[in-house]
Amino acid sequence: MKILAFDTCLDKMYVTLTEDKKILSSKIVTNKDNKYHSAFLISTIKEVLKENNLTPNDIEAIGTNIGPGSFTGIRACTTVARTIAQQLNIPAAGITSLEILAKLASDNEQYAVALDARKNCAYFYINNEIKGAIQLEEVEQILNSGKYALITDDKLQPRLGGVSYQQKEYPLGDILAELAYEKLKSEECKWQELKPLYIQPPPMG
Repeated sequence: MKILAFDTCLDKMYVTLTEDKKILSSKIVTNKDNKYHSAFLISTIKEVLKENNLTPNDIEAIGTNIGPGSFTGIRACTTVARTIAQQLNIPAAGITSLEILAKLASDNEQYAVALDARKNCAYFYINNEIKGAIQLEEVEQILNSGKYALITDDKLQPRLGGVSYQQKEYPLGDILAELAYEKLKSEECKWQELKPLYIQPPPMG
């Protein structure tokens, strides 16, 4: 199964093309010339397909990050994913940022993921469960109650400790593609059911 996976929710854009679990192409794009990286999503997808001598009709499934993260990035991911999947009549698997980042922890570790949600809150994921946007004091209490490998971001690391995913170039696009493959194998993943994950409402204005 050829899967096109992409993510514009986090601080970089990831576009990965796989055939089952084999990676055919993997690209990382950062913001350029005051343009947010999601502005390059379509052109990067075209580039990846061209490099592999493929057309959109060769794609058999879509994998995308549905959030949480940048509201602009979440909208870009889900809109492009739904549009491509609808046009090609193929399935689309939605994976959360929290599930992707959790894969940075070792398999034998108890892990948690905390991402800045502003207003003294964090998007918090622990024991395979999204806790929502909760107060940082509550996050600290939970982390202090056990021994957790924490994956976080540059904003929260000084306070919470752990490892910031922003300080190394992790293969998050490849992880997304792998998670999408596993979900597509076990679920129907209708594109009509793909929705953005807004844990908090988008900002007004």
